Amino acid sequence: MSDNRRTAVFGGGCFWCTEAVFKSLKGVISVTPGYTGGKTKAPTYEEVAAGGRTGHIEVVKIEYDPAIISYDDLLAVFFNIHDPTTIDRQGNDIGEQYSSAVFYADDEQKRKAEALIKELDEAHAYENKIVTAVRPLAEFFGAEDYHRDFYENHKDSPYCEIVIEPKLEKLRKRFAELVAPSAQAAPKAA
Repeated sequence: MSDNRRTAVFGGGCFWCTEAVFKSLKGVISVTPGYTGGKTKAPTYEEVAAGGRTGHIEVVKIEYDPAIISYDDLLAVFFNIHDPTTIDRQGNDIGEQYSSAVFYADDEQKRKAEALIKELDEAHAYENKIVTAVRPLAEFFGAEDYHRDFYENHKDSPYCEIVIEPKLEKLRKRFAELVAPSAQAAPKAA
């Protein structure tokens, strides 16, 4: 890996799902679930989960090696593993904390996100118009430790089996060339 690390921050619903997806990709160094975009300093999960009080969104901060995976690839995965057309909702998860958002670190990330949204909308890639917000990266607050590596630590939980595993299977099929060898196969039943 090169020493040229970059950061991407995405909000695409529950951070347990997005963490598991992005941790499966080649060139991703780390994925940290957390919160950003709101007004509360050092928010807790309970505050954010209450919805509407903090203004924060559940996000993942992805540290990646651009020599192995590009920001464009990360964006493509992001727009394919969640529904970017629903406001404050992903499946059964409802509330502003589940908003679809790209938090850009620089003008290039902003330009690329806006261009992809325009391209997807013009191609009618989704039945409805994309509502993903493109916002400057605000202060990031890491989630509590028990949220980290959630999928890896709870693979047999109903949430992981019903919600996360189908996203990972979709990732493996659609983006096989980007998936790390260790994440290529579906987990075997115990």
